[in-house]
Amino acid sequence: MYKQKSKAKNRRLSARNYAVNSQPNSKIKLFNLAIKRLSPSWQACLPLACLIVLGWGYAAVAQTPAAAPTTAELKVALDTLWVAIAAFLVFFMNAGFCMLETGFCRQKNAVNVLSKNLIVFALSSVAFWVIGFALMFGDGNDFIGLNGFFLGGADNSPTTGDSYKGIFGAISWAGVPLAAKFLFQLVFAGTAATIVSGAVAERIKFVSFLIFSLLLVGILYPITGHWIWGTGWLADRGFWDFAGSTVVHSVGGWAALMGAAFLGPRLGRYQDKQVVAMPGHNMSIATLGCLILWLGWFGFNPGSVMAADPSAISHIAVTTNMAGAAGGISATITAWLYLGKPDLSMIINGILAGLVGITASCAYVGIPASLVIGLIAGVLVVFSVTFFDKLGIDDPVGATSVHLVCGIWGTLAVGLWAVGPGVYSWYGDTLGPAKGLFAGGGFGQFGVQLLGVVSVGGFTVLLSSIFWLALKATLGIRVSKEEELEGLDIGEHGMEAYSGFLKEGDATGFSGEESSIGRY
Repeated sequence: MYKQKSKAKNRRLSARNYAVNSQPNSKIKLFNLAIKRLSPSWQACLPLACLIVLGWGYAAVAQTPAAAPTTAELKVALDTLWVAIAAFLVFFMNAGFCMLETGFCRQKNAVNVLSKNLIVFALSSVAFWVIGFALMFGDGNDFIGLNGFFLGGADNSPTTGDSYKGIFGAISWAGVPLAAKFLFQLVFAGTAATIVSGAVAERIKFVSFLIFSLLLVGILYPITGHWIWGTGWLADRGFWDFAGSTVVHSVGGWAALMGAAFLGPRLGRYQDKQVVAMPGHNMSIATLGCLILWLGWFGFNPGSVMAADPSAISHIAVTTNMAGAAGGISATITAWLYLGKPDLSMIINGILAGLVGITASCAYVGIPASLVIGLIAGVLVVFSVTFFDKLGIDDPVGATSVHLVCGIWGTLAVGLWAVGPGVYSWYGDTLGPAKGLFAGGGFGQFGVQLLGVVSVGGFTVLLSSIFWLALKATLGIRVSKEEELEGLDIGEHGMEAYSGFLKEGDATGFSGEESSIGRY
């Protein structure tokens, strides 16, 4: 009995051991069967795959861990990233100018306006690389830079301060690579040239505008910019313009004013000593252009820190936005009371006026002051538009009112509301403007700001007048009467923006064909 039980027990154990031992064998058989079912090509790849896996494993074990980036390297990377993003935002403002100016002009000139705004940045890129950046930031004297043409010469950016060894000492405070500095300054230069486009729209020769843009970006803009941002004579006297109310906007505005004056008004603009309205053909895209420009200003002003400083960027973004909002509100109310209706074009220009007005002081004033600066800019732009109309200066988009008048106002506002050095962390105790008049600092800073406005304005008027007169005497600057009546799209470009749509036949009415269609 015992033997029988032992035999039965041994059989159960043997069966269990067989089952356990047979499992690996069955898996191997299944694996071999699966391999045999593969095509010969796939079977040939299996040894190579095994070698790759073994090689990766060896490389992972043998590789020495890379050293982590230092804090200084991370700061340079973050600063460069922010400067690049800000430059891209400012570049996108070209789309805003395209939409705004095209919408404010008549449809028969839409292609011409778009073409000017598109090509002007391409020309600015080349001109600023060849000569402009060197004249503006290259080492030289208090009047002009003399080194760094074609962006060449000694430079060890992003090193800053006493460790910097190069020829662009004026901008050595920015701890980013030289290419990032150039890109950011380039988009500013392109903005100055674009300002002129709107004021001379609908009657200027395309080639004359292109040549003037090259002269502006390559020579005029960099020289006055050197005085202020290139540690020139105005900077030595304590003139401050954080993001360009004078350097960019006023310079572009003065050049635009002289261009509009030398060109004369559009045909039909003034009849019997009365100003004849020539409304824009598409206020929808003009409004879109305003919103794009508003967005771009968050690169224009906060980007001028040229460092990823969270306190500075956030403060400047808020002051910028508050001034733009206040400008739109005050322009709406002013137009409503002064003109009888809340004119959309005035609302648009009021927002832009507030943004231009805060550009010089956005880093130096508090939020309440930015609100007041924007409010005053919005009022100024409404009265300025009608003032230039009465003078016979025909500016189809109001560029001189927005950029020149409010650029001057924004520059002077530094001398009124600047809080003084040592208040904000983003500039040291010895940097930044002195206290403004309303901050208890007296008229000292205001006087320096006024000196800058007058000197930059006088030089820009002189040089831009020379450029315009030279072009007028050689190539001519205005299209023929026939081309202007037909539209610059056909006369200058041989195409239409809205092919197949009705278009104006002259400055004051419609062609006979369109009139007959209208009767039906």
